[in-house]
Amino acid sequence: MRRTALFLLTGIFLLTFMAGCGSKSEEEYEKPALYWYQKMMKKIASGNLEKADNIFTSLESEHISSPLIPQAMLILMQAHMDNEEYLLANFYLDEYMKRYGSFKNRELAEFIQIKAAFYGLRSPQRDQKLIGDTLIRARNYIVTYPQGEFTPMVHTMEVRLQMTQFLLNEKIASLYDRRGKPKAAEIYRKKNDVGWIRMDDIEPPSGGWFGWLFE
Repeated sequence: MRRTALFLLTGIFLLTFMAGCGSKSEEEYEKPALYWYQKMMKKIASGNLEKADNIFTSLESEHISSPLIPQAMLILMQAHMDNEEYLLANFYLDEYMKRYGSFKNRELAEFIQIKAAFYGLRSPQRDQKLIGDTLIRARNYIVTYPQGEFTPMVHTMEVRLQMTQFLLNEKIASLYDRRGKPKAAEIYRKKNDVGWIRMDDIEPPSGGWFGWLFE
């Protein structure tokens, strides 16, 4: 019995010791900027974006003036977009624009922001503010970059968002009609009268809003 207990205690000690050694090996600091950058890239390649975000924090903390930081931000932004994590993608892009934005790269950055917001939509009912804000961004983009490389794509997104907003207003108006509130219904139908889109121009979604909006 004593021998069994001794073996158990020894095993627990070894496991604790090994776990402690493992945790210490993860605590890295005072590494060159290139070390953090390469490690971040490996985590992105393996799909571990949460770890890549943490490694970027180490890069940024230890080498705040490194020329690798803006490039790392854009890479993380794109990685989160590819993973459909649009809020995180927008976070990195916003930070990039605050620090490194210039007229030369603003056109691309603003396009990516609009694209991230557009693909971040999930439900017109819950995302009404996001639809309105993205529409404003898209219209401003078209005015600012009328001959821009990405302007045709932004215009397509703008039209899709306008149609979505039109259908949402009509849906709300119909709901007020069924509840016997014609004045409230009229308010939402008047919103649709302002724009150029008409109901005959739209084929309402049959397989859900999400697929219709993007396809």
